[in-house]
Amino acid sequence: MRRSVLAAALTTLAAFTVTVSAQKTTQVHPGKGGSPHVKTEWTIDGAHISIEYGRPFLKGRPESEVMPPGQEWRLGADEATTIVTDKALKFGTLTVPAGTHTLYVVPGEKEWQLVVSKATGQWGIPYPSGQDLGGRRINEGKTKAPAEQLTISIDDTAAGGTLRVEWGTSSASIPFTVG
Repeated sequence: MRRSVLAAALTTLAAFTVTVSAQKTTQVHPGKGGSPHVKTEWTIDGAHISIEYGRPFLKGRPESEVMPPGQEWRLGADEATTIVTDKALKFGTLTVPAGTHTLYVVPGEKEWQLVVSKATGQWGIPYPSGQDLGGRRINEGKTKAPAEQLTISIDDTAAGGTLRVEWGTSSASIPFTVG
């Protein structure tokens, strides 16, 4: 009995360790406007996914000033935010093929729109209209506590993952699957 309990505990601990170690964040550069740039990497269902973005601070500004509702926003600071994946990702009906793509959002009061662009390598603005791979509605909610600095993360889930964006009191998320 003790061996099976110990084996179950070690298996649970090993699974937890794999989930925790699947995320790696490295500093890319300090940013021209003071916003640090990071690259965060995850492994979700065998897909290697990385997002590189600038992490601006609110600095007392209202969220609507830095993320204007109803307008495309570069989802970060300075250079455009990029997502790189070695396997296709599916956000609802939107399939994002393996490769490098740029992420934008259109913030709203109750929901946001995630926009994936085929254009890469550009400065974050202006928005490269006509280059969209597609877009999907994402759920907007509130953070548990205000986030002074923009954070983009991926949560590992039983069905794939959830892309999450948090800044100020806003928390927007969208589930995805691999393949």
